[in-house]
Amino acid sequence: MINVPLSVLDLAPVAAGAPVGEALRHTTELARRTEQLGYHRFWVAEHHNMPSIASSAPAVLIAHLAAATATMRIGSGGVMLPNHAPLVVAEQFGTLEALHPGRIDLGIGRAPGTDQATALALRRTMEGLSAEGFPQELADLIGYFAGDPRLRITATPGRGDMPGVWLLGSSGFSAQLAGMLGLPFSFAHHFSSENTLPALALYRQHFRPSRWLERPYAMVAVNVICAETDERAEWLAGPSALSFLKLRAGRPEPLVSPEEAAAYPYNDLEREFVLSRREGQAMGSPETVRRQLEELSARTKADELMLTTMVYDVGDRVRSFELVAEKVVGGLRRPE
Repeated sequence: MINVPLSVLDLAPVAAGAPVGEALRHTTELARRTEQLGYHRFWVAEHHNMPSIASSAPAVLIAHLAAATATMRIGSGGVMLPNHAPLVVAEQFGTLEALHPGRIDLGIGRAPGTDQATALALRRTMEGLSAEGFPQELADLIGYFAGDPRLRITATPGRGDMPGVWLLGSSGFSAQLAGMLGLPFSFAHHFSSENTLPALALYRQHFRPSRWLERPYAMVAVNVICAETDERAEWLAGPSALSFLKLRAGRPEPLVSPEEAAAYPYNDLEREFVLSRREGQAMGSPETVRRQLEELSARTKADELMLTTMVYDVGDRVRSFELVAEKVVGGLRRPE
């Protein structure tokens, strides 16, 4: 049985030929529906210079989604801290927490979330391209929420309005840091499945109780496409597989339709890459997805699973989350 909370990670996927505003409206629709279904939290991720992803400004989108929902936790999965001044992030998320107390999550990552040229445009200096300063930037960010006198600046909003802070990662560095700081940790199994178990082991090994947590709390993010049949799910997976292939080739594009994806002339190397991407995903009918998620839950001993579904049509995206809630787990109940 899958007896842990289920949550949602959405990238506001942009369909080929459709305006970005439509992608953002679809994300809002998905947030409202998954709240009704009982999913615990809804996160959006920071990405830049990617024509297929519209969630480049998480704080702005989170404000909209929090206003469009009532009880679900809304947050970032994540904000790439080296792209921003910690004070700005503290003020943005302090504002969100003040407006929606007890409902905001601030998931923090240290990767750029983009290519080097775009990272330079965001950070404005070559020195800023390194992640070496991340631990100090994180300490400063938390310090602004806590009113640390060392910083000699009062973040308003920010001080006294601290959201739920998470560390995100796809390797061991953030896992160890999250453990040492006593923060909850979310692992990106959806694109780094080979590192999942080692990173979770490091997190639990290095965990120290803190004012935020008495025991480790690990969430695992996983790609899920659930449809009425295995064949239908595989059909729906075509656009995201092709989009990721083109991204890795340096040619990012919006999501094409399943028909266009199926017609793409893959060479042998490309087909092998696409098949390798399925490692660790949950894809298929409700029975297949149940088996895959149960196995992932048992292997990782995750305290929570976060599902991300990248398909072309919003109806299929919503339906996937409905099938998981209604047929894979037989109804969701958010934790108190």
